[in-house]
Amino acid sequence: MSLLDQLTKQMVAAMKAKDKDTLATVRMLKAAVQNAQIEAGHDLTEDEEVAVMSREYKQRKESLAEFEKGGRDDLVEKTNKELKVVEQYLPQQLSEEEVQKIVNDTIAEVGASNMKDFGKVMGAVMPKLKGQADGKVVNQAVKSALSN
Repeated sequence: MSLLDQLTKQMVAAMKAKDKDTLATVRMLKAAVQNAQIEAGHDLTEDEEVAVMSREYKQRKESLAEFEKGGRDDLVEKTNKELKVVEQYLPQQLSEEEVQKIVNDTIAEVGASNMKDFGKVMGAVMPKLKGQADGKVVNQAVKSALSN
């Protein structure tokens, strides 16, 4: 079942349940996927769908941080609900230990030894972790591994 089909199915379920928050979020996600599909000019591949959902998740995470900083508790609660809906469409996230192991393996693969090799390591590790780990977590793992 494609991502659009899943979103449509959840949208109908949210309408029947009169769950306005979920419905609004699913509509935004569906629109984002459809826009990406129009831009691409073809049906999205699974990787492209994950990229769209990752982008939506990241936007909400950044908004959440700003709302918390600004003391907007009403928007913090709303954004947390949106994040829970978006998470349903993302692959299972890896733990920090799993990310660190993959980073260490990649460092050994590319023969990196210091911070000058940071870009080389990031370029090799990000495709392996696509959609399974936040870029900030990977960035921190690479920096800590190369600085040791």
